[in-house]
Amino acid sequence: MRVLVLTIVAFWLAAAQASAQASSQSAAYRAPRSFDGHADLSGIYQAVNTANWDLEDHSPRAGTMWETGAIGSEPGGQSVVEEGAIPYKPEAVAKKKANFDHRRTADPEAKCYMPGIPRANYMPYPFQILQTPRGIMFVYEFASANRLVNMGKPEEAGSDTWMGTNNGHWEGDTLVIDVTGLNGLAWFDRAGNYASSHLHVVERFTRVDPYHLTYEAAMEDPTVFTRPWKISMPLYRKVEKNAQLLEFKCVEFAEELLYGQYKKQPSK
Repeated sequence: MRVLVLTIVAFWLAAAQASAQASSQSAAYRAPRSFDGHADLSGIYQAVNTANWDLEDHSPRAGTMWETGAIGSEPGGQSVVEEGAIPYKPEAVAKKKANFDHRRTADPEAKCYMPGIPRANYMPYPFQILQTPRGIMFVYEFASANRLVNMGKPEEAGSDTWMGTNNGHWEGDTLVIDVTGLNGLAWFDRAGNYASSHLHVVERFTRVDPYHLTYEAAMEDPTVFTRPWKISMPLYRKVEKNAQLLEFKCVEFAEELLYGQYKKQPSK
């Protein structure tokens, strides 16, 4: 018994030491520099989690169509929301539930609409960051979506859009993006989590080693939530040979869903 206890203690001490060393190495890491002397975040990244299914804790569940069997089922996953749950106002919970109940046809992803922010960054598709003298471009594989982050004088949103108006600045080696002017039509995930057009998002991208970014997004919408809340996750840099974004122009996959009811019916 004593030997077993000593073995367990030794294991945990070794694990703690390894964790401390990893944290120290991460803190000491200095990202390569871009043309303007800031951290170079350029590359192709992808989230490897279940946030696009549901930002909160969730068990595995059947998909929206029994015909797809296990292929269309949804994996379980852990929450990426700090403090675990999204702080909805009581009156907003009913809309979230209605979104979930009708997700097969109501989810904007099913219709190939722009994914919105922050969802674009954790869909199961890669995206690319390009740093240029004009600004920082995010190019997403899903629906060929993109957004240009203005790194100059902040601009006000001229109108509401799917991807919002993006103003960026640097805090050390962290890229901070202030996103306003969102149209309130995008969802956060396939579980129906949502916000309104009053949503304000502040994102933070930090390169912590050659292969990862840490991503944080703080959300504020006083019409839907009782308080601001935040998600966080790692984003993994694609390092395979010839890594590139491929086309995923999904409108043709959604045509029947969007326009099937308007097809000319054969005469009887």
